[in-house]
Amino acid sequence: MNPRLFFSLIAASLLLAAFAHYLTENEIFQFVTASIAIVVLAAWLGKATESVAHYAGDRIGGFLNATFGNAAELIISFFLVREGLFDMVKASITGAIIGNMLLVLGLSVLLGGIKYKEQKFNAKLAGHNASLMTLAIAALFIPAIFMRELPPVKIETLSIVIAVVLIIAYLLWLVFSMVTHSDFLADLDPQESEPVWSKGVSILMLALSTVFVAIVSEWLVHGVEHLSSSFGWSDLFLGAFVIAIIGNAAEHSAAVLLALKGRIGGSVEIAIGSSLQIALFVAPTLVLVSLLIGRPMDFVFTPFELAAIAAGSLITISITRDGATNWFEGMLLLTVYIILGTAFFFV
Repeated sequence: MNPRLFFSLIAASLLLAAFAHYLTENEIFQFVTASIAIVVLAAWLGKATESVAHYAGDRIGGFLNATFGNAAELIISFFLVREGLFDMVKASITGAIIGNMLLVLGLSVLLGGIKYKEQKFNAKLAGHNASLMTLAIAALFIPAIFMRELPPVKIETLSIVIAVVLIIAYLLWLVFSMVTHSDFLADLDPQESEPVWSKGVSILMLALSTVFVAIVSEWLVHGVEHLSSSFGWSDLFLGAFVIAIIGNAAEHSAAVLLALKGRIGGSVEIAIGSSLQIALFVAPTLVLVSLLIGRPMDFVFTPFELAAIAAGSLITISITRDGATNWFEGMLLLTVYIILGTAFFFV
């Protein structure tokens, strides 16, 4: 697409969404315009990520996309924590984790697998990702198991300890994967592609697109909250699927785009890396931030949320551990996501 036309489309979608949000009271119109803006911004973020990955490699490019993409999730969750909507925060965290593992990765593997019979990526990296997923599952299950035996004060203390330990573990993983063992986990046969912009402009575009995604995501969530009362959606379904899908729209675009270009390693880094970042960094950070604003949130998730995360992690580990993917495996991931979505809708 012509660059001038592309940025004109971005500007038009943003102005329309802003007009609907600030100058109208029609909630459906607000929702539709914000959704359109998110889709357009997702394309912008996807191009920026692809361009950054050209200079930094799929690993760092995927990490940057996951980080910038999760910025919107963190901002939205912060506002929810400030309002004391802890159940919705935990549901959105759950939805973001399984959404990245099942929906984002599933679409990437399916569509990339239709174009390429088999795509391979670093199996050693997949093995470490599997170990980190297991750590995340254990950290989420332990507070839920002990909550019946511990008083609220001790549950809060346990949540703080787990949050701090997970953040440290995640930071050490970054040191391990990006510094001390970066060659060990390097991209497998990286594909060359032409960058859309120069290195500096690519980083600037990535930052700007993320800022706008965060802003419009908040507008869209505002509209969804009003629509939920009309459709009778539960907080669990709203947080775990509707808000999570919206918050991850940008990552969907970038991951699928890389998979269609034969760079499944970048797609895996975006999808799995984002899930791990949410479970090991974003969620623990929200627990600590809640203390600072005087609204302590514990690390205890519901049995439904734990079951969803465990099911999503198990199928993802099973499919990615060999370092190769095909379209059928993408279909399996999407099948599990549809099953979980249906179950959450009826809860």
